[in-house]
Amino acid sequence: MSARASAGVRPMLATLVEAPFHEPGWVYEEKYDGIRILATKDGTRVHLITRNLIDRTADFPEIAAAVARLPAPKLLLDGEVVIFDADGVSRFQLFGADSRRKPVYVVFDILGARGRDLTSRPLAERRDVLKAEVRPGGPLRLSRRLSADGLKAFEMARARGLEGIVAKDPRSLYEIGKRSMAWRKVKVRAEEEFVLGGYTAPAGARTHFGAVLVGAFDGERLRYAGKVGTGFTGKLLAALAQRFRPLVRPTPPFVDPPRERGVTWLEPRLVAQIGFMERTGDGRLRHPVFLGLREDKAPAEVRWTAQTA
Repeated sequence: MSARASAGVRPMLATLVEAPFHEPGWVYEEKYDGIRILATKDGTRVHLITRNLIDRTADFPEIAAAVARLPAPKLLLDGEVVIFDADGVSRFQLFGADSRRKPVYVVFDILGARGRDLTSRPLAERRDVLKAEVRPGGPLRLSRRLSADGLKAFEMARARGLEGIVAKDPRSLYEIGKRSMAWRKVKVRAEEEFVLGGYTAPAGARTHFGAVLVGAFDGERLRYAGKVGTGFTGKLLAALAQRFRPLVRPTPPFVDPPRERGVTWLEPRLVAQIGFMERTGDGRLRHPVFLGLREDKAPAEVRWTAQTA
């Protein structure tokens, strides 16, 4: 796949399912908690592009340099930029929070190599090409496959505290920009993306704001999911307050706004990763924690589904 053809390519997406399962012959990979990135290499030029087509090359220069050093003159790779904690578990909240830990690009698919388009080839064949073209080392790694039994793979993920697993049909083609049932994700940790729609006034020693109000889109309507007041450092409060200023609006963006006093409403343009214990029957979050902004996700992608209600 040429650089021209790869411009504007969006990654294939997995479908979220509620419970672990086993499909004979499928492969089960670790689900990573990071930033989805397509890496394009054309000679010495490398670009790291998010799923919503934002160029993050300058943010991860060591990864870009490592991709540039790969022997193939042309590549189009799919993977996740992550930061691992001390136990080797990827944690999204480590971005910007722990400069001692370096980002790593975990590659799990290849769409093109040496001018050849691989999207119409089965996953098993693409994986063989990937292993031939990308040798792990430095900030580059290949995705880790778990047990060949889906239920055992899920138990392995839960025991390690991973975000979840991704089950893939080895016969599957690469469906650019589509969410496919040939890839299915099962979450272990309760983390999801939500759209920011407002914030409350600070109280006590808290500065800038007290909590953020979050929701998800049901059709074109933004539904309220709860208030998140933990997970913020002083530095993060200040940075977010600066991002909020140009987004202030006079009316709630939610179709069902909470009865909350002292709220400043925001245009629903920012997406955050939120950890939580569970969802109530009406879709509200219990014990939520703010984990960070998702610059790689567009608000319209954050959907209110059966899995999030």
